[in-house]
Amino acid sequence: MTREEFAVRTNEIKIKLFKTAMLYLGNEHDALEAVDEAVYRGLCAVKKLRQPEYFDTWITRILINECCKIMRNQKREELPGTMPELSQEDYDRLPLKEAVSALPEELRSVIVLRFFGGFTIAETARILGVPQGTAATRQRKALGILRLALNDDNDEKEADHGLQR
Repeated sequence: MTREEFAVRTNEIKIKLFKTAMLYLGNEHDALEAVDEAVYRGLCAVKKLRQPEYFDTWITRILINECCKIMRNQKREELPGTMPELSQEDYDRLPLKEAVSALPEELRSVIVLRFFGGFTIAETARILGVPQGTAATRQRKALGILRLALNDDNDEKEADHGLQR
């Protein structure tokens, strides 16, 4: 694959890459940084891509690795015992987003790629480097956890409303 082909293919999926990074990292600045770094690393390694038909999954895997690296660095930088600053975005957070971010990494990856990234189960498995059956199992497990978490959240809200009346 040439650099020109790389640029065209990257441009075609840039929105999908940004959305994936936003779901992992939760803020625009970090998402843009992850996408930029993933594109740079992809460009440097484009000669190593053996099957250009898997470009989307290859570059998405690079992006996920960058997102994980940013999250690890953020955890190291946090000082124990300090409260993070809350922005308007934090207040507007949806219960689904909170529930997805609370999932273990291996389950969250499958949900983000499948339902927010628009990848098939086969593509998701290829991106994550796991068998297709494993990706399907993780998806079922994650959806079960999300169902429970969201139902518990709704039950709590209903109970709160009952107390206010």
